[in-house]
Amino acid sequence: MIKYKNFKIQVCENVYAPAEDTFLLADNLKVKEGDEVLEIGTGTGLVAIVAAEKGNVTATDINPYAIECAVKNAKINNANIRILQGDLFEPVKGEKFDIILFNTPYLPSSNEDLTGEIIDKAWDGGEDGRTIIDRFLKNVKNHLKKGGRIQIVQSSLSNIEKTIEKLRNMGFHAEITASERFFYEEIVVITGELP
Repeated sequence: MIKYKNFKIQVCENVYAPAEDTFLLADNLKVKEGDEVLEIGTGTGLVAIVAAEKGNVTATDINPYAIECAVKNAKINNANIRILQGDLFEPVKGEKFDIILFNTPYLPSSNEDLTGEIIDKAWDGGEDGRTIIDRFLKNVKNHLKKGGRIQIVQSSLSNIEKTIEKLRNMGFHAEITASERFFYEEIVVITGELP
């Protein structure tokens, strides 16, 4: 069990445990009162639980163990969250949100790095670290309301500038709103806002 602010979060087997990247996003959320919120890749549910203090939250994950874990943690913290299993936007087809949150799988990886376990999905970004990030960016606008926002976590190992450039080309006002430096990488929160 870990504590974050007033929340208690159960860490579960086969689920990405909250780490520096999780806390960086949780500490810098831009959720407004009454927002319709989508969190992709919820893991233990920590970010979704924090977001649920202000917004109506839907949380998704491809990992069935993460779904079970997030349901448990939502109960422990009396958070009212809709939790759905599926890949990226599949579980919310046709729905639109005010803000979409995603701690992306951003680590460059090759087959030798992978264990073959479901937990790989939490960090496996493919060869350049961008496989999931680029799939997310391709569809994110279809799920945002007018004036919608996104907040994603990314690493300097997977070309932050490219993500910001792509977002700007899609019409977002995009910038880094939080960052933390580690010995081999920088982790950032990129916030994008549609006009």
